[in-house]
Parts: sequence; structure tokens; C-alpha cells
Amino acid sequence: MEYQPLAIPDVVLLTPKVFGDERGFFMETFRHEEFIKHCGNYQFVQDNHSSSKQGILRGLHFQHQKPQGKLVRVTKGEVFDVAVDMRQNSPTFGQWVGVLLSESNKQMLWVPPGFAHGFYVTSEMAEFQYKCTDYYNPGDEYSLLWNDPEIGIKWPLTEIAPTLSAKDKEGTLFADIVKF
Repeated sequence: MEYQPLAIPDVVLLTPKVFGDERGFFMETFRHEEFIKHCGNYQFVQDNHSSSKQGILRGLHFQHQKPQGKLVRVTKGEVFDVAVDMRQNSPTFGQWVGVLLSESNKQMLWVPPGFAHGFYVTSEMAEFQYKCTDYYNPGDEYSLLWNDPEIGIKWPLTEIAPTLSAKDKEGTLFADIVKF
């Protein structure tokens, strides 16, 4: 596995070594001791799997009292995945990074606790899987407004407006949302 810190160095892009032939492929998707060495000493307690159609935008979500680190990947289709630094004492506070994750590039993204996270489906559909360092706690979930002008995420949107949940349509502006 190759570990590449991004413009926000705590967010790490993981690229697995893929071994393939005419039968298909094999790759290792997680090795705890290597993850600790490159991303930090975290334990995963919950795995999640979602399916979304093209144009769906999920996020930008985070938990404040029980923050979750997330190791995310796409097993079908493609998404533009985004992490926003919500840590007030960080030199990259309020900045974002985004990457395309797909079934073809097989890359994963480590989004540490203290970040808002979301993704936009760029393919016809996508299956998105992720490991979490803490359990989902619905009473502690926040939604940063996906198009907050202060953050300025450059989503690769089509001419059609993204489809959002009611919670994400009512997301909170960065200036007004709780931070770490």
C-alpha cells in the first residue's frame, strides 16, 4: 500500500498494490500496523456501505462529541470525495481537499476525526464503503452546508443541481457551525 499525505497532510490517500491477470485481481485493503505507521493509532469499530445514484451529494457530515475518523473507498462507480478541516488549532483550519475515488483506481481516503466529510456521485451509480473509528451517534451529527461560500469547494457538478437529503439542504454555514 502506498500512503500519500494530501494538501492537508492529516488526510491520506491510500493506493493499494493490485495483482491481476485474466482471472481478475487481488489486493490487500487494510493492514493495521501499516495504517498506524502512516495515519495514526486508530481502531475501527463500525463498517458502513451505501449505494447512491448519479448526482447524489451526501454531506458534509461530522460528529462533534464522538468524532469519527473514516477510511473510505468506492467499490462500484466513482465519487468525488471531500474532507474539510474543522479543527480550530490546525494550520489548515477551514480548508478542504477532494479526490476522485473509483472502482477502477481502487484508492482509499483516510479522513481523520475533526473533519467534515462528504461525496458527490459522478458515475451512473456508486457503492461507497467506509470504516469508522466511533459509532454513529445521530444526536451528535452535524451537516456543514455543502456549498458554503467561505469553504468554496469546487464540486465537479453537472448542469443538474445535486440531489440532497433534507438534512443536507438545511446544512449550517461554516461561520455558524460547531468546530473542534
